[in-house]
Amino acid sequence: MTLDIFFCAIGFAMLYYGAEWLVKGSSGLAKSLGVTPVVIGLTVVAFGTSAPELVVSVVSSLQDKSMIALGNVVGSNICNIALILGISAVFQPITCDPSVVKRDIPIMIGISLYLLVLSLNSTIGRFEGGTLFGGIILYTLYNYYNARKESVSGSDKAVDMPGVGLEETSIIASRGKQLLLIIVGICGVVFGAQLVVDSAVKIMTVLGVSEKFIGLTIVAFGTSLPELATSVVAAIKKEMDISIGNLVGSNVFNILSVVGAASLIRPIPVPGGFWESGLMIDYLAMLIISALPWLMMRKTPTITRKDGLILLACYVAFLGYLIHKA
Repeated sequence: MTLDIFFCAIGFAMLYYGAEWLVKGSSGLAKSLGVTPVVIGLTVVAFGTSAPELVVSVVSSLQDKSMIALGNVVGSNICNIALILGISAVFQPITCDPSVVKRDIPIMIGISLYLLVLSLNSTIGRFEGGTLFGGIILYTLYNYYNARKESVSGSDKAVDMPGVGLEETSIIASRGKQLLLIIVGICGVVFGAQLVVDSAVKIMTVLGVSEKFIGLTIVAFGTSLPELATSVVAAIKKEMDISIGNLVGSNVFNILSVVGAASLIRPIPVPGGFWESGLMIDYLAMLIISALPWLMMRKTPTITRKDGLILLACYVAFLGYLIHKA
């Protein structure tokens, strides 16, 4: 099992650096081609930081590891809000645009509820996947429209999508280096995902724990590394320009694009049934944790250090529940 853990760690490293290189290369190329920062933030950066979740879930679905595919998304969404936002707020209180509280968080909660409804029959088919994937197109166009409107009014804000600053990702000037980073980045996330899924399944077999547990914990944490590392480093340097909207956007992208793409390629069944497998409880945990930032920012659009500690406590409690059920 030691060798499997080593390969799992290698896979996580490949996912992390692969996503980072993919974003840097793609953003640099888009900028050199004259694509606006708004378009870069809403497309290239959003895809790049969610590429680990996307590839892992698609690979898991193709290998009939459906609970890893679903658990990865649910666990990553919980991790983004409870762990990443919690840790970031503990280092430095986070203030966001009020529109995030009024608009984006309710959209995230609504999409999470829609995923729950789709899962009630214990299968997410190709048609359901098509509606999810269509949703990410509409969501991107909607954000693009709002970003253009804000840009015209002199308030071009929050165009950076989950976890990566555009200034940091657009500094590659050489076209050859841009293309090389893109190719290496794609290879990194693809082969890294394969390593993570294969080694996680072997570890799961040895330990006798379920696919769902592995997907909700190890795989979910690993695929959230790009957002986690960037958020924490930014908070430590007190140069936090990450808004809650970035993580909210990541969660929306995970549900619509990741689950949508995986179920379009191959329908995702829930082994043992949606209710019997306990996935309903995991979905409810995702919904409750997703709603917490909205409750915390009803009066002022700021996540305080105290709020951050509450979010971290929720993540620890969720992990405790998973360990107990395992």
